[in-house]
Amino acid sequence: MKIIVPLDFSENSIKALEFAIALADKKHGSITLIHVAEVIYDFASQAALALDALLTEAEKLMKKTIATYEASGIPMDFVVVEGTPSVSIARLAEEREATLIVMSTQGASGIKKTLMGTHTVNLIRKANCPVLVVPSEAKVSEIRKVTLALEFANHEEGFIDWMVDMSKRWSLGLEILHVQTNQGFKEELSIFGMEGYLAKKYPGLPVKIHTFYAENANEGIERYMEEHEDMILVMCHEHRDLWDQIIKKSHSIKMAYHTRVPLLILV
Repeated sequence: MKIIVPLDFSENSIKALEFAIALADKKHGSITLIHVAEVIYDFASQAALALDALLTEAEKLMKKTIATYEASGIPMDFVVVEGTPSVSIARLAEEREATLIVMSTQGASGIKKTLMGTHTVNLIRKANCPVLVVPSEAKVSEIRKVTLALEFANHEEGFIDWMVDMSKRWSLGLEILHVQTNQGFKEELSIFGMEGYLAKKYPGLPVKIHTFYAENANEGIERYMEEHEDMILVMCHEHRDLWDQIIKKSHSIKMAYHTRVPLLILV
């Protein structure tokens, strides 16, 4: 497992690194730290001097950070570059054929003001691998399971396979969340169909399926999170309508729960 961790040396980004260490496979895993310097000045000479100082300082901090977590046993290296964060991180993930990007919410305000910052949203849209967003108040020691939100659509088969594999690697329980906006015989059949599919493809795998009836997916996810905080919530980027609800209407979700629940976006 190859994990990319964007680092700005804030307390929040260090929290993301600690999450990455906990999720990495010590036998076959590795972590690459990346710091992206983004400098905008009116004069080219000032920009060059400022950038050189930032890159030099970042390299020192990277080496210090790796030394601090050397005892974890996870091989680590680092990259320090100039550029746009979302573009640079996505490019590195593609070059390294990364399994996962683990990043924090932005700055001190972060998730308290909006669900995710601009850089995070842009990275999720550009990345070719899953992105795990770690809120500042999340505690890796309290995570017991991963919950995969599904629509029961054709494109989700690969996501289920990936999450089954990851839940085993991470030694976490796997649960599935399905929000039904309509009640009826067809919808009930879809639940039984998913249960049968999982039992046949993954015999012996304990998977709980949670069904919430709600007016919209946003409301259903919110209700689920009110009862479950010890998890990583997993969503698929292909869920366009749900994704738009989460990004554009995050103010309608109780921030008290979002501040503790890491969000994994599958792409």
